[in-house]
Amino acid sequence: MENLIISFNVVLPLFLCIALGYFLKRIHMLDGDVLKKMNKLCFKVFLPIYLFNSVYKTDLSAAFNAKLILYGIIALTIFFIVLMLVIPRIEKDDKKRGVMIQAIFRSNFALFGLPVATSLCGEANLGPTSLLLGITVPFFNVYAVIALETFRGGKPSIRKMIKGIVTNPLIISCVLGVIFYLLKIELPYAVDKTVVDLGRVATPLSLVVLGGEFAFSNVRKYAKQLPITVIGRLVVSPLIFVTLGVLMGFRDEMLVPILIMFGAPTAVSSFTMAQQMDGDSELAGQIVVFTSAGAIFTIFVWIFVLKQLGFM
Repeated sequence: MENLIISFNVVLPLFLCIALGYFLKRIHMLDGDVLKKMNKLCFKVFLPIYLFNSVYKTDLSAAFNAKLILYGIIALTIFFIVLMLVIPRIEKDDKKRGVMIQAIFRSNFALFGLPVATSLCGEANLGPTSLLLGITVPFFNVYAVIALETFRGGKPSIRKMIKGIVTNPLIISCVLGVIFYLLKIELPYAVDKTVVDLGRVATPLSLVVLGGEFAFSNVRKYAKQLPITVIGRLVVSPLIFVTLGVLMGFRDEMLVPILIMFGAPTAVSSFTMAQQMDGDSELAGQIVVFTSAGAIFTIFVWIFVLKQLGFM
């Protein structure tokens, strides 16, 4: 019963914030333009500040785990390669192929995952999750470009990919956090308090935005693609890679980032990327909605099961 309550307490605040965003959109307090700007604000300001603070105040010598980082990179790479081979056999439409591949492997690590990690580990123990996030974001982005470009019939631009990596706010904030930590730079009290306060805006605001993006439409049009993608993202992915993580000995705060990386819903940015790269953006948007809604239930189940088995 205790583990059930813990799991419920982790997931319920996420659900309420998402539900608030959906409600505000329904009563027209939020619209598409406002949500787009809020999403940009979260991604470029509040989430980077939150990540910087969590890395900066973490004992990196204790948080850094080469085995965890290698596992994350290798598992993601293998998963991506397998999807590039399997999805084209299931789906014949090139515009849907790239979108489905991206949706199944690309996790909403920051917007959805960090709130889960914070609830499970506490801000003081976010180091492993923050580090894995900062290191794997480039891989998510590069693989997404390769998938979408391959099925558009083009050739991925190395220059654009490198530019996207070095200018990514999440990566920059993690690097700055490591630099400040290594150089033992102490922020003045007023600055530190401001950083902490602004960082705390990231979690609730990002979830409200996520809820506001929900739009349940054209489900029948994608009756084949949606179930495959949602099950692949929320069930198959964590079932394989969380299980392997457990078998490799990852526990507690080292297992949390693996659960988030492979069990969180599809990244919201996958919709924008599909639009920009001639993928089926309508399908991409529906996948984000249904994986985000479904993840509220599946994450609850995963946390409860892992708690019951003593792995988390």
